[in-house]
Amino acid sequence: MNLQKNRDEIFQAVAQATKEAHRSQESVNIIAVTKYVDSSITKDLIKTGIEHIGENRVDKFLEKYEALADQKLTWHLIGSLQRRKVKDIINYLDYFHALDSVKLAEEIQKRATKPIKCFLQVNISREESKHGLLVEEVHSAVQTIKEYEKIELVGIMTMAPFGADVAQLNDIFSKAHALQKELQQLGIPNMPFTELSMGMSGDYKEAIANGSTFVRIGTAFFK
Repeated sequence: MNLQKNRDEIFQAVAQATKEAHRSQESVNIIAVTKYVDSSITKDLIKTGIEHIGENRVDKFLEKYEALADQKLTWHLIGSLQRRKVKDIINYLDYFHALDSVKLAEEIQKRATKPIKCFLQVNISREESKHGLLVEEVHSAVQTIKEYEKIELVGIMTMAPFGADVAQLNDIFSKAHALQKELQQLGIPNMPFTELSMGMSGDYKEAIANGSTFVRIGTAFFK
């Protein structure tokens, strides 16, 4: 496992994808998802020039956060968050990518000591196995959450079905992009909706072509 080589290949591929989408390379943030590796390997990865670290689980996030406290990093929780665990983690986050209900927003409002940058998770593909609001539920949720000053809705997050083909990926990601722009037009002060979190190791190129500003890449770093 050559972390520097893998990192360079990923960054070059993302740069090419942004060029093909007629976007600047700086418009896409690459989150290294480190759920597959321990803190030691994560530290080695950071040495290659990684600035954004993403974790799926609260316990693993807290473990790495403590072990890497001396590193200058941007921390992302990209997995589902149970309401009972909000108090354990919310104030350590730079970004939370899976705000999937009004009730979870209520708990964050209750426990946060600062405004938290959140992505509203939307189940564009309508898969029963996925978390997230359905598109028709989004506007109602936004009208409630806008009253919570501890939540800053910076954008929306979505995931494509496993094994989706290019046409399906473009359909889902383009719908997410359109929804993001629609919400941005509302002009709500604590809800800029300027960001899109979508795209993983297998589909980040299609995500970037459809406006993604945060891609979540795991396996490609550690092959």
